[in-house]
Amino acid sequence: MIPLTIDDLARVVDGRVVGDGSTAVTAPAVIDSREVQPGGLFAALSGEHADGHDFVAAAASGGAAVALVERELPGSTMPLVVVSDVTAALGRLARHVHDVLSAGGLTTIALTGSAGKTSTKDLLAHLLEAEGPTVAPQGSFNNEWGVPLTVLRATPATRFLVVEMGARGIGHIATLCAITPPDVAAVLNVGSAHVGEFGGLDDTARAKGEIVEALAPTGTAVLNLDDVRVRAMAGRTRAHVLGFGQDPTSDVRLTRLELDPSGFPALTLEHGGRTVDVVLPQLGLHHGANAAAAVSMAVAVGIDFTVAAERLASAAARSPHRMARHVTDDGVVVVDDAYNANPESMAAAVSWLAAAAGERGVAVLGPMLELGSESEGLHRAVGELAARSGLRAVVAVGPEAAPIAEAAGSIGTVVADVTEAVSHLRASLRRGDVVLVKASRSCRLERVADALR
Repeated sequence: MIPLTIDDLARVVDGRVVGDGSTAVTAPAVIDSREVQPGGLFAALSGEHADGHDFVAAAASGGAAVALVERELPGSTMPLVVVSDVTAALGRLARHVHDVLSAGGLTTIALTGSAGKTSTKDLLAHLLEAEGPTVAPQGSFNNEWGVPLTVLRATPATRFLVVEMGARGIGHIATLCAITPPDVAAVLNVGSAHVGEFGGLDDTARAKGEIVEALAPTGTAVLNLDDVRVRAMAGRTRAHVLGFGQDPTSDVRLTRLELDPSGFPALTLEHGGRTVDVVLPQLGLHHGANAAAAVSMAVAVGIDFTVAAERLASAAARSPHRMARHVTDDGVVVVDDAYNANPESMAAAVSWLAAAAGERGVAVLGPMLELGSESEGLHRAVGELAARSGLRAVVAVGPEAAPIAEAAGSIGTVVADVTEAVSHLRASLRRGDVVLVKASRSCRLERVADALR
């Protein structure tokens, strides 16, 4: 956050100050009162399950300098800035801060895609941090409040700002780019995540491509040339295009991708006549494309290709519940990939399990949400893949996941909930088994992994 007085902040967001406006806001903005830092901004968002206005007093106790609110709160012990819409005000504040920092030399890299955004964002942050102070999203902060909160963690010392952008409809990414105009923008893929909301893959591509339309001619669009819909986005930007993937025309080409004995992806990357062999210490072949994307974005901001590619070897997983490996006291390997799921990431995880564990593999799978009328067919496709993959068992958790088990045939079992899943697994697992746990985020299937551990 750049230092602003409360009066200055109110002018930026078109708000009204209640209390002393001369105090400086010097720490980042938060929406969770438990995360307040002394001198920071508390944004009182009103959500479906909680109203941030109820936590303003807690934020004041934590040392917040000011609260951004939509109504006056009599008796508040700290100044307030009253606005008509807290989320919109966060966006205006973030754009102001971004403009100031960009004028001082900040480089902004934005990325989107149907799958792999957070893992790729984490890889990119690892590659950039050795070059200078870097700010990247915490977890999957990629929506209309998550992007501003990320921007507001940047300071005048920040050299690189990494922004993850998600969307559930046309125009969402364009709005995020208006808050945080990128210098480099990447599209990882176009897949079936949220297809029920978008209406189809072509509409998904239309929405994702808004990120490259936001680039100036001096910017760089980093595109996955292995995805036909992403490749076509080259025609939607005035910026330079840097392609990555296994396609022979890729600027950063992935020429080898295989699992090493530990289940890590061993890959070869080529660029400008140079070749780097590296093992990425994260589980899953799908990280090969993520790694190529991250290196491509690093190259786009001026980092030497060889340096960036070799840094992958030390890029351990950062975000929780993403192919996190644990070994129980009974010798069972539990892989917690329960943060989120869509048809592409589910297939990638099941394929990894088959390659790494074969007939010792047990897939514990919950539902994939927001798939609309295609939901049952897409769930059945996961079960069919599991049946072909030679796994020992597939445990589908909950009625919405039942089509997975039905399509898996004799290896499929349906359980009602997390409790039943844990009981079933404890009775059937043996030393040396590898258990994959994966579902959409709201299912909180990490509880299965935690119980087994």
